[in-house]
Amino acid sequence: MAESLASSFAFAEEALPPTLTSASEQPPLHHGTTARVADCTCRMLARMRNEHGSRGTASLASCCFDLPIDVADKPAWYMKIYPKNMIPCLEHENRVIGESLDVIKYMDSDFEGPRLFPDDSEKQRFAEELLAYSDTFNHAMLSSLTSKGSVTAEAVAALDKIEDSLSKFDDGPFFLGQFSLVDITYAPFVDGFKVFFAGIQNYDTAAGRPNMRRFIEVAKGRASSRG
Repeated sequence: MAESLASSFAFAEEALPPTLTSASEQPPLHHGTTARVADCTCRMLARMRNEHGSRGTASLASCCFDLPIDVADKPAWYMKIYPKNMIPCLEHENRVIGESLDVIKYMDSDFEGPRLFPDDSEKQRFAEELLAYSDTFNHAMLSSLTSKGSVTAEAVAALDKIEDSLSKFDDGPFFLGQFSLVDITYAPFVDGFKVFFAGIQNYDTAAGRPNMRRFIEVAKGRASSRG
């Protein structure tokens, strides 16, 4: 499910290299200060790179987002790199880190540059709560989209939780007030689900949810300003 979500919300704005399939030979991996990312179509990772890149962070800007893996036809050698055989993953300094959330946390803590995780203890606790909830949110939304009926109660509750979460802090338009890893995690999906629900279930996920509507607008504007 996570992989189908990742491919559905691909970062289409970038020119990508050819997708690697079971017929593709294994490219060389980078070590040292250059990291290599498998699945450069992941919008969450692309936002992370753009945020740090815009701040002149050389180590993170040097990441090679150039290994788009075909989810339906993965190369056999990929499992040797990452035995869980999931995407995305990041290889850096002889370490392989998988799962989108773990990858962006690693980027934030182990690469140079200003951190996108809050110092405030209350915001840290809320951030961890929201990051842990992200899979539940995505599952509820995707289940509704694939159901044969109307928008499910679980999806409505998930959207309401996001709306309420966006009102907890008033020092900015984002989940923790100021932009953070939580926004990088949710922005592609909150925005993407708005499009999918409108087209598939004729439902506006932001209707009656002003915090969510504002979040989508400012997150999209921020992403555009960072290329």
